[in-house]
Amino acid sequence: MTRQIAFVGGGNMATGLIGGLIARGTPPSSIVVADPEASQRSRLEHDYGVTTVADAPAAVVGARTVVLAVKPQQMAQVARSIAGLVAAAGALVISVAAGIRLQDLVRWLGPGVPLIRTMPNRPALIGAGITALYALPGVDAASRQTAETILAACGPTVWVPDESQLDVVTAVSGSGPAYFFLLIECLEAAGIELGLDPATARRLAVETARGSGRMAAEAAESPAELRAQVTSQGGTTAAALEVLEAAGVRGIFAAAVAAGARRSAALAQEFGTL
Repeated sequence: MTRQIAFVGGGNMATGLIGGLIARGTPPSSIVVADPEASQRSRLEHDYGVTTVADAPAAVVGARTVVLAVKPQQMAQVARSIAGLVAAAGALVISVAAGIRLQDLVRWLGPGVPLIRTMPNRPALIGAGITALYALPGVDAASRQTAETILAACGPTVWVPDESQLDVVTAVSGSGPAYFFLLIECLEAAGIELGLDPATARRLAVETARGSGRMAAEAAESPAELRAQVTSQGGTTAAALEVLEAAGVRGIFAAAVAAGARRSAALAQEFGTL
């Protein structure tokens, strides 16, 4: 039986995408998932009604689209194991593995395979992520649309014009949730230190982050304009922001994101030696 989509790897990101696709109307019968863990296969079959197999070659037979969702350290071995099958079928291959360059996928899969590299982030697991995509030159519009449709099952998508920009994407949105979690953690701790009970402090911090993110997404104004609207001259917000600015918060974030981007590029070099 011909399968429309094969997932190689059935971990968290694949599960998020599968759940999103099925919620949007993709029939479970069109999806097959390869994962070596029997417990993971059983869970996917029970929760989503998809077909599962233990090894990657069995999954990609008959698939028109292959989503590579294994750990970066496993990618070379997995890609080589399915290279002939993917090439013979002319399947589109989409990678959701962080740090795996297309030039390395070409080396492992062989030339001529249409390839798209993506960088989703952790909120994709609850359908609230954002994914950046980059297509190998020559990938046609239909294949790009297929990739966009699959990744959009977990949130909005953006295309970048150069693959190197995915290192910056990794540092901004891939690692970005950790920055926001740290901010929530800090606000919660500060509230407790100043006398709030832990449950109240956490709820205030979390809901403030939720509301601010929604407001930034929906408002016509820029984040800078929204910040200014909250900041009355001589008020409480102004007093707090003065402390942050004096501490160099903008430079700290710039340095942090730059460090993340450099590490992303370095990891890509390391994975390319596998």
